[in-house]
Amino acid sequence: MSDKTLDRVLTLELVRVTERAAVAASYLIGRGNEKEADQAAVDAMRTELNQLNIDGEVVIGEGERDEAPMLYIGEKIGTGKGPKVDIALDPLEGTTLTAKGQADALTTIAMAEKGSLLNAPDVYMQKIAIGPGCPEGIISLEEDPEKNVIELGKALNKPIEQITVCVLDRPRHDNLIETLRSVGSKVKLIQDGDIAGVIHTTEKATGIDMYMGIGGAPEGVLAAAALRCIGGQMQTKLVLEDQEKKDRASKLGIKDVDKIYNLDDMVGGDALFAATGVTNGSILSGIKIDEGIWTNTLVMRSSSKTVRWITAHHQNIDKFNSTE
Repeated sequence: MSDKTLDRVLTLELVRVTERAAVAASYLIGRGNEKEADQAAVDAMRTELNQLNIDGEVVIGEGERDEAPMLYIGEKIGTGKGPKVDIALDPLEGTTLTAKGQADALTTIAMAEKGSLLNAPDVYMQKIAIGPGCPEGIISLEEDPEKNVIELGKALNKPIEQITVCVLDRPRHDNLIETLRSVGSKVKLIQDGDIAGVIHTTEKATGIDMYMGIGGAPEGVLAAAALRCIGGQMQTKLVLEDQEKKDRASKLGIKDVDKIYNLDDMVGGDALFAATGVTNGSILSGIKIDEGIWTNTLVMRSSSKTVRWITAHHQNIDKFNSTE
């Protein structure tokens, strides 16, 4: 298959998908109902996806078929005409952020050639990621956090005291946070949204140099798709601490439960990634209603290494309720 299999028109089609999901979720910002916000985004994303001329299959979605009525793993998406593609999605990354009206809630989707996305079970995943511009191989999950921070400091020509590591604020990370601070680096704690956390490493304006810690495996694949488009390095490892989780991984074709995945192991071929802001954040502005609806979207393609920041003013808001 060519490295440019996906029609570039699909890049902008994905923008419409994440825009619609973000607009739907935005009506639930600050209303305290995570499930309603997530369901609104799911419904909107699925409606828009099914209008695309693709023969798509969800490989990272809302759960397994018996757990999710829509956008479940294995669900066929699109008109059935067009390229065969794998789809990874998180209709609302940051359901809690949305319900509480907090920053950095996003709608996200990635698309790649059939068979190119890692079919990861909905389990935890250990992750380490940095943005572009560093020599290959300077981060490793086989090394301790101190070594990774020291090597990154050397690569960036920055003292460790100026290195900032983004970590999810969870009790499971208490030791990691203590270790990072003891070596001298700064720690930026986030409440939710580790896709955004990884993408933060690619933008100097965020001040984030590295992402580290344990989060969801589906979010890890989505973040990997973004890094493959924009540049950077990432390693991950599935956290399969019991037989039930190992069996779930095996059912999805994962043979080596101890494998450490690099970027190309998680996302191959031509890949697209799009994210639209729901609430205001470090990377994207949230939905704004002012004489129509304003959206802010980041969309990328790996084969061209093109990154687009799209601010759109939608004066015809009825289109977000259309099924045509």
